[in-house]
Amino acid sequence: MTDPALAEGFDLRRLPDGFIANPYPVYAALREHAPVHVMGRGPSGESLILLTRYADLERVYKDAATFSSDKTVEFGAKFKVAEAGASPLYRHHTTSLVFNDPPRHTRVRRIIAGAFTPRAIAAMEAGIVALVEGLLDAAEARGTIDLIEDFAAAIPVEVIGNLLGVPRSERGPLRDWSLAILGALEPVLSPEVEASGNRAVSEFLAYLDHLVADRRRHPGDPDKDILTRLIQGEVGGERLSPEELLQNCIFILNAGHETTTNLIGNGLHLLAEHPEARARLLATPDLMRKAVEEVLRFESSNQLGNRVATTGFAMGGRDFPAGTQITLCIGAANRDPAQFPDPDTFDVARDPNRHLAFASGIHQCVGMAVARLEGGVALGRFLGRFPGYRLDGEPIRSQRVRFRGFLRLPARLG
Repeated sequence: MTDPALAEGFDLRRLPDGFIANPYPVYAALREHAPVHVMGRGPSGESLILLTRYADLERVYKDAATFSSDKTVEFGAKFKVAEAGASPLYRHHTTSLVFNDPPRHTRVRRIIAGAFTPRAIAAMEAGIVALVEGLLDAAEARGTIDLIEDFAAAIPVEVIGNLLGVPRSERGPLRDWSLAILGALEPVLSPEVEASGNRAVSEFLAYLDHLVADRRRHPGDPDKDILTRLIQGEVGGERLSPEELLQNCIFILNAGHETTTNLIGNGLHLLAEHPEARARLLATPDLMRKAVEEVLRFESSNQLGNRVATTGFAMGGRDFPAGTQITLCIGAANRDPAQFPDPDTFDVARDPNRHLAFASGIHQCVGMAVARLEGGVALGRFLGRFPGYRLDGEPIRSQRVRFRGFLRLPARLG
């Protein structure tokens, strides 16, 4: 039994002390006592509900007609469009793939997905291995490492930079742009975070204007170069508009950057904190694929998703009207004992493991195979080179509620 007091009055906009460090007791209480939890009302009077059970999230993911991903209304209020016009953040987040419904979503996804075929993914592996080994060589020369700054964050930026064909000398701002843009998706938006996000979108768009113009003059291989594919790709004879093209380049960076950084960082933290799991992986390296899935389940990089109801619906014995805003608590669903035996145990051999870290349904992450490849290579190579690594100093956890990971994770290589 869990403490029902943890669920009473819970609101993502007013987090209790200690929640960021360990949200799982609250998630467990919500699953047990308030699985369809009303968190009050939004700016237009719409109900705000939080779902924490695996079965409820699966239902929402698989019914895209009732539960829409279109954020035009929600983000119009959040980014104050009526007062200030369509800000850069509003234009980006209402144009990118993840916050749209069919037919736009279908058309854009098909164009992007063509660059993530099994053949294309397999062709990336050698480059990712070389990148990881280079980072490990540099770490070995130093003897110490920040597992985020010096390793986990460096990998996806390089991989996405390669996919988009961003010259290596121009990749410096990519991570900061991504962090600023994604920061604006948190449940509470401060003026400082909003200003930083708007500035990042504007700067990134200005950079992409030049990059796209150059790629139009000098196209790459559309089977490997996503930017060329976005420029040339067609669905039903229709290409992306200039706005769709630029905004979805930003989306590709954002979708693959922070979540993959968190996957790698969370994995190294978990293996440092669970020596029995580390020993098992060292003894049986073939378990690495399952271990990556368990990291995704146990400490989901992306903790929250959102939908809005297009029509009235019933859930948890209650009726809700059209316009209800729904927050999907992925972190809670991935610890649901109705789906996962002994869910609070980190089991690197867990099988089956049908977690929802990449969502489900038509919005399942289009780049999940790349994230799995990056995670497997990074964790496997790091553990193989430095089996005795240990944390060295106080980890600094990101204070975001939507994305779970670390800002700093100092370690000694052992």
